[in-house]
Amino acid sequence: MTLLRIGTRASMLARTQSALVASRLHATLGSGVELVDVISDGDKTTAPLAQIGGQGVFVGAVRQALVDGAVDVVVHSLKDLPTLPDDRVLLAAVPERDDPRDALVARDGLTLGQLPAGSTVGTGSPRRAAQLNALGLGLSVVDLRGNVDTRVAKVSSGQLDAVVLALAGLARLQRQAEVTEVLDPLQMLPAPGQGALAVEVAARHPALAADVAAALDYAPSRAAVTAERSLLRSLGAGCTAPVGALAEHAEGDDGPEIWLRAVVAAPDGSWSIRLSATGPPDAAADIGCRLAQEMLAEGAAELMSEPVA
Repeated sequence: MTLLRIGTRASMLARTQSALVASRLHATLGSGVELVDVISDGDKTTAPLAQIGGQGVFVGAVRQALVDGAVDVVVHSLKDLPTLPDDRVLLAAVPERDDPRDALVARDGLTLGQLPAGSTVGTGSPRRAAQLNALGLGLSVVDLRGNVDTRVAKVSSGQLDAVVLALAGLARLQRQAEVTEVLDPLQMLPAPGQGALAVEVAARHPALAADVAAALDYAPSRAAVTAERSLLRSLGAGCTAPVGALAEHAEGDDGPEIWLRAVVAAPDGSWSIRLSATGPPDAAADIGCRLAQEMLAEGAAELMSEPVA
């Protein structure tokens, strides 16, 4: 294939992520590359994610362009992918993951612990809101949608005291200097798949999928996000549920292993379930499923069913 058409959402972050993938595919495969903008349903509204359908609103239109043959490859933020499989597409590659942690951008260079009680902190994520509330800092957590520029501008204009964003997105936009604190996973576990990209190819093109995998796929990152997404799927949850998870590679007594930590929290932070599990990387999906079952036995379903304020 002499020209690869890479479908992407039109936001600055999405185009930046897609351009990174395009550059690597061009360098490895020698193909010409072209970015093709696709407008998703999630880009057409500023309503809260919980009201407009969660993960799928950012993925559906881009995937459809792939299935229809309008593009050859698509790039997503992996945390936006629905956990249910779509037999029309292949997850050809999970490139090496960037830092999965959340980051605070606050006025006056403040950290989370330095924000006075009553400070307003913006986020569009029920997961972040629940964990912020659980810290007991007396913060006022408010719903916030929009791109990175829009969210950070709420702080610089004085409308909010702080916002919480994915560190990887800020880094890809070269805006790390605006981060006032990188949040420790002990305080806030990230979204399953956060910091990772997903590169998809139509299922009818397995040879192209194999080429993309050879150029981009990074096995440790794929194993980690597989464990996190298996947990999310087994919980029956999506990005509208207050679920955080982080899988990391560690060296165990018998060789490499996956260490998966997860939290399900009440929206008001009054109650949370935090558990972990380990196992070999080739059993990543089983690790996530097993941990989800343990969390469900502790009452996770009840927590996830609580309405988000």
